[in-house]
Amino acid sequence: MKRRRIWISSPIYYILVAAILLMAVVSLFWSQVAFAIELVLALAAFFAVFFGEKRFQLHISTAVRAAKNVLTAQDYQALDSFSIPVAAVAEEGDIVWANKVFLQAISGRKDIRGDNILRFIYPKTLHQLLTDNGTDVTIQEREYTVHALKTFRGYVLYFVDDTYYKNINRQYNERRPVVAIMAFDNREELARDSSGMEDALIASEVENVLSNWAQEMGGFLKKLSGSRFLMMTDEAHIAAAKEKRFEILDKVREIKTRENRRATVSIGVGRGAATLQESEHWARQALDMALGRGGDQVAVKQKDDTYEFFGGLSKGVEKRDKVRTRVIAATLSDHVNASDAVLIMGHKFSDLDSVGAAVGMWSAVTKGLGHDAYIVIDREQSLAKQVILSMEKVVQDRRVFIDPREALPMVTARSLLIVVDTHSPTFVESEDVLRAAARVVVIDHHRMMVKHIDNALVFYHEPYASSASEMVAELVQYISGNCLGRVEAEALMAGIMLDTKSFVLKTGVRTFEASAYLRRRGADTVEVKRLFSNSIDTYKAKSQLVSSAEIYNNCAIACSEENIPDIRVASAQAADELLSIQGVTASFVLFQSGNTVNISARSLGDVNVQILMEALGGGGHLTMAGAQLENCNMREARQKLISVLNEQLESATQRDHS
Repeated sequence: MKRRRIWISSPIYYILVAAILLMAVVSLFWSQVAFAIELVLALAAFFAVFFGEKRFQLHISTAVRAAKNVLTAQDYQALDSFSIPVAAVAEEGDIVWANKVFLQAISGRKDIRGDNILRFIYPKTLHQLLTDNGTDVTIQEREYTVHALKTFRGYVLYFVDDTYYKNINRQYNERRPVVAIMAFDNREELARDSSGMEDALIASEVENVLSNWAQEMGGFLKKLSGSRFLMMTDEAHIAAAKEKRFEILDKVREIKTRENRRATVSIGVGRGAATLQESEHWARQALDMALGRGGDQVAVKQKDDTYEFFGGLSKGVEKRDKVRTRVIAATLSDHVNASDAVLIMGHKFSDLDSVGAAVGMWSAVTKGLGHDAYIVIDREQSLAKQVILSMEKVVQDRRVFIDPREALPMVTARSLLIVVDTHSPTFVESEDVLRAAARVVVIDHHRMMVKHIDNALVFYHEPYASSASEMVAELVQYISGNCLGRVEAEALMAGIMLDTKSFVLKTGVRTFEASAYLRRRGADTVEVKRLFSNSIDTYKAKSQLVSSAEIYNNCAIACSEENIPDIRVASAQAADELLSIQGVTASFVLFQSGNTVNISARSLGDVNVQILMEALGGGGHLTMAGAQLENCNMREARQKLISVLNEQLESATQRDHS
């Protein structure tokens, strides 16, 4: 067989050998020893390259002979005249034969025997061709589906040119209609502080921006009732908008009132639905998700029931209207009156907000509505044991707190379960109790998670609220304003102070109104402060975490692998403490618990730690969030956190440049 194309690097090696020989000749004039050494090296290199090349040629010849043994004369003629490209490949991937169509359409009429098939199928591998039922590859702007057949001593590959059909399929998918529903989510708040003329001007500017965007998206905009709009577009334009991170959010945010209050919109997109009706339904679900996460963002619902989120960097706008609270209170009272037993449950490792909200609801049900109620709690893992002890001292004539194992037999078809301070089915104190309960009410303030309790009779979710305790304090006033005692009021006050960091973060007008009501009900701020007291060991653990922190891109990160008592309390307090360091915009405290690394994340509002923790499988809200990384050590967890921080910083930089 005549010489074929082999190692492309062989000529380079021959040039290097020639250079060594030239150096040897030059060195002969000043040192015979150097001449002898360089001559030996040059000859050794030459023979190494020469025999290596011959060995490779022998390998190709052997592969060709193997292919001839596999393909009979009749098979060879049939494949050579086959109408689609065919190639025979050896075990190592070397091409030993190709038919005429392959040489014409794929290799450009060049002899490619001896080349590796990876040249044409990269980044796919030969193993993928064998395991997949048809593998898509692109060669010189043509698209092929490659099928591989295993033979006795190699493989036969068939390249089916289906560029035309793939283009049709791509065009079909890109032109599929998509429904998007948009909401001017802070219209009422801007209108309240604006004159009638300015309100109309702001609303007109927002509608004009959305209408222009709809035209750029190749669709149209239709105004619905209230401050909502419906837009029809297609998949291709939605994909382009995703690449630009839905810059429409920034354009709307540029619209401001005279007091520099910015307009914001939330958008829900139903993508990949089979019908327009289904797409519209998904768009409504996506919009509810976007609003539940604080607004000023886009939620895209996919056909596999997953969501993509864009934006969500601004703080939620406080709703001052309490009409919804009054309606929820009336509805909740009706459900309680129709129940034979009421169970109240917070989240795992319950804190002051969770227990405080549960105590407030217990008081409203038992004292306000006259029904028996129990708080389901694992007191051994609770971080609010002071509140539990205070309640048990005051209420001695009845049981208030029960273990999840005691609560499970109490659940009947008419029982009512009230879940407070969480809306995730995996974060509740007892998943068994939640699954057993047929009637569920949810009261929560955390930003909406994709996996949430979706069968609730009442889903009272207000992401702008400072805490679940604030929400319960408002509900109690409409259920029975005089039902709270001093201890219950102090428990609710402690929950508000915990989540607002003593009225510093996420504090609105309604927060102070709820606190004023609790003060009237006898809440003593000194006693509330005692509920936050720690042991000396917890204080030392917090100080140790703070002192071991490092600063990374304006974020404080502290790690603890030691088995410290009350580490959950200490880590949360350390995360709060780290925010007081100058230049720190967010803090993260990591601690080990068995095979799980827990992360407590805090910020002052400049960084959305909810988005960061969601990327790690957790959740929370803008200024306070957390995550649990299972089957992970501290070093791996820290690296994952750093990776997420880098991704978010890069995205923020791109937004700033755009």
